[in-house]
Amino acid sequence: MRGVMPFEFKKLDLAGVVLIKPKVFGDSRGYFMEAYQKSVFEKNGIDADFCQDNHSMSTKGVLRGLHYQKNPKSQAKLVRCIKGSILDVAVDLRKNSPTFGKWIGEILSDENRNMLYIPSGFAHGFLVLSDKAELLYKATNEYSPEHDRGIRWNDPDINVDWKIDYIPIISDKDAKQPFFKEVSKEDLF
Repeated sequence: MRGVMPFEFKKLDLAGVVLIKPKVFGDSRGYFMEAYQKSVFEKNGIDADFCQDNHSMSTKGVLRGLHYQKNPKSQAKLVRCIKGSILDVAVDLRKNSPTFGKWIGEILSDENRNMLYIPSGFAHGFLVLSDKAELLYKATNEYSPEHDRGIRWNDPDINVDWKIDYIPIISDKDAKQPFFKEVSKEDLF
């Protein structure tokens, strides 16, 4: 393993969002991979000071999001799916960004072991594609109920293609999130 770059970094169409493919070393016993290495991430433009780890389990058809925390408690996230598969989505909420209001989605799974880095200034959500899915993700700020915000998962202006023909299972909170055009400008970035 010595001398082998443990990750491949792929910048995506929304500035700052990065797909990270870890190098996996496998044999008959199983596999080993590094999930995070601060110095390598920094060399590849991800200079995040993670301070909270979250673990989530959901069943097929569950959609969580689109969530974010407003400043000064905004969160960058490093998301990975350790069991099952999800469609992971990030929406650009940076008012001065050329991709403001645009979204990107990536499949994260226990098979591809990919991770998605979502910088501060984005809303985040995911849809569970497998029978169950477990996510581990790092955040750069602790959860703050006073700064917790969201956007409706099926907002017509953002128009995320969740690639489903059914109504997903969502929380009461997510069902009542405001539409994008209703979000206060002070709650954006």
